[in-house]
Order: sequence, then structure tokens, then C-alpha cells
Amino acid sequence: MIFNSWTFGVFFFMVYLLYLKLEHRQQNVLLLIASWVFYGFWDYRFLLLLWISTVVDYSVGMGLNRTTDSRARRALIMVSIAVNLGLLGFFKYYDFFINSTADLLSFFGFKTSLHTLGIIVPVGISFYTFQTLGYALSVYRGEIKACQRFLDFSLFVSFFPQLVAGPIERAKHLLVQVQTKRVLAWDNIKSGLWLILKGYFLKVFVADNLTKMVDPVFSAADPQGAQVLMAVYAFAFQIYGDFAGYSNIARGISRLMGFDLMVNFRAPYFAVNPRDFWQRWHISLSTWLRDYLYISLGGNRHGEKRTYANLMVTMFLGGLWHGANWTYVIWGVFHGSMLVIHRVFSKFTGNFKLGMPKIIRVILYFHLTCLGWFIFRSKSIGQFIHFFSQIFSSFKWDLDMTHQLAVFLFLVIPVVCLDIVEEYDAGPNCFCRWQPIFRYAVYMGMFALIYVLGSRGGTPFIYFQF
Repeated sequence: MIFNSWTFGVFFFMVYLLYLKLEHRQQNVLLLIASWVFYGFWDYRFLLLLWISTVVDYSVGMGLNRTTDSRARRALIMVSIAVNLGLLGFFKYYDFFINSTADLLSFFGFKTSLHTLGIIVPVGISFYTFQTLGYALSVYRGEIKACQRFLDFSLFVSFFPQLVAGPIERAKHLLVQVQTKRVLAWDNIKSGLWLILKGYFLKVFVADNLTKMVDPVFSAADPQGAQVLMAVYAFAFQIYGDFAGYSNIARGISRLMGFDLMVNFRAPYFAVNPRDFWQRWHISLSTWLRDYLYISLGGNRHGEKRTYANLMVTMFLGGLWHGANWTYVIWGVFHGSMLVIHRVFSKFTGNFKLGMPKIIRVILYFHLTCLGWFIFRSKSIGQFIHFFSQIFSSFKWDLDMTHQLAVFLFLVIPVVCLDIVEEYDAGPNCFCRWQPIFRYAVYMGMFALIYVLGSRGGTPFIYFQF
């Protein structure tokens, strides 16, 4: 069941009508059942993994609440880490590591008989395992008290708007909202409807149409260099529209029910450096990695060399989190290197500005970001190298490319305009404060583009595979 399907529309309409008629505790029961139905719609067998993470981390939290013995507490948190990362590692990376090991042994001349299992990666496993693990780590550190009600904790883990592609919520933010009575304020409903409209606009009109410019190129054996370059820029906005679209819909749906999910994107392509980018892109993951991995490794507390190593390890694992492919790993290393380089030069140049206007720094870093997306989207390292060389050795611009450029600009310019407004007009809900005539003109224009030119058929979201 995906947001951009009629099935989900009927599902949410029925759930929402019941939700409005129930009291707080009954609402939680309804949302928990609805969340399990939503997740089980993909494959009911995946529910078992969700329940395992839920039971284990609820039990770990309760155990941490009952003891002050340091050895017992370390043992409990290790159970949470082992179970969550064990589930994630087995279902997501087992076949990858088996194949990589076989390839390495074969390279050195050893015959192997290692076999993969053909494991299907459960939808959203990277998101909910990090969410439950983050809860256990927060209880272990004494940042929050363990949740006493199993039903409340289960809903925190399974809350369907953000279950399969985030944001990766913190217990001190979402769990508190589960435990307390929600108030349905008109301002929240208005902003929720705006977020839903914007989310569908980014996904159905922008991302799904850009897919038609990206997938054929990366599925071709020998595309022209101009096609590759166009596909790289198109993918940068495709993945942004797709993922930010999901996050906006999730936040909007939640607001209609009185919940407030964290902002996951803040105009990321207006970033001026790598540090700024990761404060704008997939914020729930970047802050999770910062708080539970980078800081745990020592952060910047043990000298510059250790800080650089911690940044590289964090981004290496951040890349690997995205999937079982070496291109994701290299993408993570690429961004880790950018963070290290920025930190080194910032010591001597004042945040690495070099006297350049902001617009120049935005353009330069956007192109570095696109280079990273080129690596990320490539099916293999070999494909990336070949396609990259095609840009310089087989670049041909013709009438068809001019037509593609026009389509690209038609799809992308509205996204840039929306981000400009949000960047310089006080945040993601600024449209809700505009005068009605301007606000409704924007709404109607976006709705018309979705209805007339939006993609049909319920295309899955990119981050479902992660």
C-alpha cells in the first residue's frame, strides 16, 4: 500500500473517520491496528520482524528502567544492538557480503561454492530498526524514561505515516505525542493539507515524470554523454521530489490526526557546503548518525585526526545503510571526504567561503552533490566509470536533447521556486500565511499539474528499497 494509490486513499479515509469519533486511548488502538494492516499489506510475513524489534526494545527499555548496575545495563543495550542490527544485516546485506566474498576469493584464484539465499528485503526495515534502536540508546543514556505501556510503544514503532520511509523519529518527540491527548487545531489541519498537496506534487508530477528521463539512460548499455549528463541532473531532482514528497505526505497526514513529525528536508540544494547539506537533507538520518554513531565514536573530542576518522566511518556506514551495493558505500565515502575537506579548509579560510557570493557557493556545491548522485544512481562502479567517460568522449547535443532540457526545466523550475520561497520566507509552512488569493492560486496550479500531467499507476517510492 503506497501513498499515491487509490487503495491508500480509501484506507486513510476510513481510518480518519473512525479516528475523529474516538477518545485518545481508543485512537491509539485504532492507529496501531491500522499501522499493522498498512505494513502487512506489503507482505504479512514482514510483520513478524516488526514485532520482534518492538518486543525486544520494549523489554530492553523496561529492563534498563529497573536496574542501575552498569554491567546489566550494557548487556541489555547490547541485546538491542545485536537484534536490530542482526535483523538489518541478515535481510539486507547477507547476499551482498556473500557475493562480495565470492568475487574477492575468485579474484585471487580460489574456487568457491558460496550460495546466496535470494532474500527479499523487508520494506522499511532500515527505518524502524533505527527508530527502535535509537529509543533503547536514549533510555540507556538516561535521556528519557522507558515507556510503560506496550501499546503506546508499539504505536511509536509502527505509526503508519512514517513507518516505511521515515522520518526516523525520536522517542522524546513522537512517543510523547502518542502518550498524550492530541488536539486537532485548524492551523494544523491547514498546514497538513498543504504538506499533503506539496508531497503529491513533488512525487506524482515532478519525480515520476523525471523517472522517464532517468531510468532509460541508466538501463542502456552505451548512452550518449549528453543523455548521461541530463539523466544525472534529472535524478538529483527525482530523488529529492520522491523522498521529500513522501516525507511531506507523511507529515501532512500526521498533522490531520494531531501529530507533528519532524522536518526531514529544508531546501537541500541551497546548501553551500557539505555540513550545510546534511543539515538540510534526510535530517532524521543525519542527526541519528550524528547523535548515536559519530558522538559515540568520540565526535570531535579527541583531536583532528580522530575527528576526520569518525566522520569517514559515520558516512561510510551512512552510505551502507542505503543498501547492499558498493556504489552506496562509495557515495558515503565521497560525502565523508567532502566533510573532511570542508573541515580542514574551514580552519584557514573562515568556513571555506573564499570570498565567493552565496549563489556561487550554492551552484558549486549543487554540482558536487550531483556528482555524488551520479555514483549513487549507477548500478555498479563499472557503469559509473563508463558513463562518466561518455560525458567527455561521446557528447552530442541535438534537437531531442533540447526537447528533454525543456521538459526538465518545466518540471524542475516549480521545485526551485517552492524552495526559494521556503528558504527566504520563514520555513516550510510559509504558504499557509499568504493572502488567500495568492495561496489558492498556488494550490490550484499545483493541483492542475498533478491532475493533468501527473504520473498514474502508483509508482513506488525510491526509498522503499532502502
